[in-house]
Amino acid sequence: MAGLDRASAEATPTEITLHQQSHRLEITFDNGECFSLPFEFLRVWTPSAEARGHSPGQETLQTGKRAVTVLRIEPVGHYAIRPVFSDGHASGIYSWDLLYKLGKHHDELWQTYLAQLTAAGASRDAT
Repeated sequence: MAGLDRASAEATPTEITLHQQSHRLEITFDNGECFSLPFEFLRVWTPSAEARGHSPGQETLQTGKRAVTVLRIEPVGHYAIRPVFSDGHASGIYSWDLLYKLGKHHDELWQTYLAQLTAAGASRDAT
């Protein structure tokens, strides 16, 4: 996820809604854009150090997350949220810029993730 889109640096959420039945987080930004992000997608693209590592090449592929849900979201200052996931993961801090970027590049990022799973012989389903 190289380089932020110019608009993302300026966009601030005006509404964040958890949709438990459809397993999606809906986020509307003050620039009028709205994204509906699946919980699984948010979980596998967590910005936490345990998944991303501390430098390039230290990433850990997130597997078995198809059924994960978001139990709640916690505000982090005026710049981010911390989702608490049903698999116990709660260390990812999702800044407004990151959430905007995840929404804007959802399709590309999802295809990258699926290709990584295939290459690793891994599954979206828990074992």
